[in-house]
Amino acid sequence: MKVILLENVPGTGKRGDIKEVADGYARNFLFKKGLAKKATKSSVTLIAAQDNKQKKLQERELSEAQNMISTLDGVEIKIPVKGNASGRLYAALGAKKIAQIIKKQCDVQVLAKQIKISSAIKDYGEYHVKIRFGPGIEADIRVLVTEI
Repeated sequence: MKVILLENVPGTGKRGDIKEVADGYARNFLFKKGLAKKATKSSVTLIAAQDNKQKKLQERELSEAQNMISTLDGVEIKIPVKGNASGRLYAALGAKKIAQIIKKQCDVQVLAKQIKISSAIKDYGEYHVKIRFGPGIEADIRVLVTEI
């Protein structure tokens, strides 16, 4: 019997796959647990349409990420903050604050979880920060923390 997997099933296939399985396995396990449904012509065409839509969405997201990378890669962000005489900041700069400043200075929306820094910035100086838009898709920026 041909089935469309609704979830990843170990040993059988991944979500969205169309597989030929034994009738008993389909009726007694896959259908009862809601892991698959019977493959009909209409459901197969629906799955194909959803796959095409998903691929187009991924391509669009990839092109948007490439545009953001071309905008941000190599950019220097200057952040004037208050600190003490020894060069320590009164308030550390984290990913959330850096994301807000990138939005303000470069007009690019970046989420705090996309910014990769080893730890919060606590001193004046120059720091290299990576912004990850996806696997293998990242931009490097320089963050220059200066005194007000």
